[in-house]
Amino acid sequence: MQNFQPKHFHWQLADRVATITLNRPEKKNPLTFDSYAELRDTFRRLGTEASVKAVVLTGAGGNFCSGGDVFEIIGPLTEMKMPELLAFTRMTGDLVKAMRHCPQPILAAIDGVCAGAGAIMAMASDLRYATPSAKTAFLFTRVGLAGCDMGACALLPRIIGQGRASELLYTGRSFSAEEGERWGFFNALHPAETVLAETQALAQRLGHGPTFAHGMTKTMLHREWAMDLDTAIEAEAQSQAICMETRDFRRAFEAFAAKRQPVFEGN
Repeated sequence: MQNFQPKHFHWQLADRVATITLNRPEKKNPLTFDSYAELRDTFRRLGTEASVKAVVLTGAGGNFCSGGDVFEIIGPLTEMKMPELLAFTRMTGDLVKAMRHCPQPILAAIDGVCAGAGAIMAMASDLRYATPSAKTAFLFTRVGLAGCDMGACALLPRIIGQGRASELLYTGRSFSAEEGERWGFFNALHPAETVLAETQALAQRLGHGPTFAHGMTKTMLHREWAMDLDTAIEAEAQSQAICMETRDFRRAFEAFAAKRQPVFEGN
């Protein structure tokens, strides 16, 4: 995907890491019908893209994403009938499905506004790094909608707990970066001038690691939500045995025996 040129966001591929930058800074990077669909299709495509080992998701101009564009999405939705509305809500949910099924780890670098669908995309990422000025809100109730949007009622309680998730989804209030870090929504906070570079650096470290094994970790983190403990332990036994057949596992052993750092190739 080195020459990939999307229409609705900026794409950069360097050192095994793809950086997706939402790029409508004049409006705080809102989504449109078309950008939703292109993001969904991109994450689906990444599932078979060997050149990309990790993904960074960020926004331009000091904000992450303000959600769905008021005039390009919300306005038209008020004029639609149920079949069209359901097609839209299923399409937006498919973006989250694509992110969770994408085998590469997705790291979000978040500054400024992170609201609505922007908060959902942050939530659907594997790791989240923010600036101290980041403001995040699952604001659906503030526009007359339910908090159960794009998997929020399934994902958010698993990240921050049922009580906190319930408060945010009922009230639609924003939470600060400090709250987000304390609750575990954000993995760490970085200054605005370094948050993207710090996130990309970690993505590069992951991208040069045992990426087949990373994909297995992501898969099991996703699938084990619906397993009892005994089933999960057996699934992990089988998954780990598969990883033990990889060349990366042997490379790690040979590097340890030779007292050098392993060079992983993801196979």
